[in-house]
Amino acid sequence: MMNFTITVPASTANIGPGFDSAGMALNRYLTLHVREHDEWVFETRSKHLPPAEDAEQHFIYQIAERLASEYGAALSPCKVIVKSDIPLARGMGSSASAVVAGIELANQLCSLNLDLDRKLEWATKFEGHPDNVAPALFGGFIVTAATKKTDQVEYFRTDELQVDLVLYVPDFELKTETARKVLPDTWSMADSTAASGIGNVMIAGLISGDYELAGRMMEADLFHEPYRASLIPNYEKIRLKAKEMGAYGTVISGAGPTMISFAPKGSGPAIAKGMQVELPDYTVEVMEVDKKGARAETFQEN
Repeated sequence: MMNFTITVPASTANIGPGFDSAGMALNRYLTLHVREHDEWVFETRSKHLPPAEDAEQHFIYQIAERLASEYGAALSPCKVIVKSDIPLARGMGSSASAVVAGIELANQLCSLNLDLDRKLEWATKFEGHPDNVAPALFGGFIVTAATKKTDQVEYFRTDELQVDLVLYVPDFELKTETARKVLPDTWSMADSTAASGIGNVMIAGLISGDYELAGRMMEADLFHEPYRASLIPNYEKIRLKAKEMGAYGTVISGAGPTMISFAPKGSGPAIAKGMQVELPDYTVEVMEVDKKGARAETFQEN
């Protein structure tokens, strides 16, 4: 077996009204260094991850084992060194990155030769929705739809967004389950129509380059942000101050509590500097879109 490294980017999802469908890969990463070994061992090297459990209890191993079993294959024992600069429960797709890493681990060890579309189908099945796993797999900005009629995940992807991204990461967690509990179980036809229209116009604005329009639509979401805003300290302050500093629009990243601004190209550093003063307890940084997505590369032992 060749030694190999799996790299999976973080992601932001929803982007306001793109609820459970729009996402973007970010330049923070989960990395697995995989070596042949006589037994399964996971070793964690990151402040963002808890100490490694027994291999069979590790989430990434469990995903890999589930996928291998679907193909009647067995995982060869390995030592896996796990590194990550993606904080947990912050709305940056940490779970989706782990799911994608587990799929790629099985793909490599079992020589499954899965293409990206098949990986996306499995990742969506394991994660429950495609908005984070799709950008983690493909990179770039991606809009997805899991269609019940065909049982396939349809998607549109682009690398062409000309914006700066400013991320506001607080020093506390918000579990996705908690953020989902505040959402209504149903929406009326009128509310759903209005919310879908806002989402459609936002996507059109982003794709066409009308970022001011897209920013207005981001901040007009009806699907989830009105319900989750109370769970996000400084929600209104961040949106207001970022807008004053020139951002097109600011939204909750994923389920939160991180937030993200879309801003004119070149303005990100100044906005981040100003917002860091406003939010001294946050990590405020300019992010880039990861355009490569998940990848596996072999390496030689020193």
